[in-house]
Amino acid sequence: MQLTNHHHLPYNPKLVERAKELRKNMTKAERKLWYEYLKIFQYRVHRQRPINQFIVDFYCPELKLVIEIDGDIHNSEDAQNYDLERTQILAGYGLIVIRFTNQEVLSNFEGVCGVIGSLIPPTPLDKGGFDPPNPS
Repeated sequence: MQLTNHHHLPYNPKLVERAKELRKNMTKAERKLWYEYLKIFQYRVHRQRPINQFIVDFYCPELKLVIEIDGDIHNSEDAQNYDLERTQILAGYGLIVIRFTNQEVLSNFEGVCGVIGSLIPPTPLDKGGFDPPNPS
């Protein structure tokens, strides 16, 4: 398999068309997270992004964050082993991988958004830095 380096992360160009299809056919949980939170997130987030031989659900390059929304298919032992291997490979690129189930997104949306938001590094003002007065 030929992998191409795109923005410093390898990806398989053969996955681009499949990623486009997945963007058009998001699950209910993916749509909710995208339209109600990630689309207006303070950092740019890509949907269905090819990385290596995988297509991740959401990817934020500035935070090096991968967000995966898992359906029931991920409950089997084989799927969990695959997900673990996939997470380890992605972590090898310095990426943080977080996973939520469809049910978590749909029934605990604020909690899911809180977990994602907690991964945003604090700005100097958030750390109690000095806010200079407005010179007007």
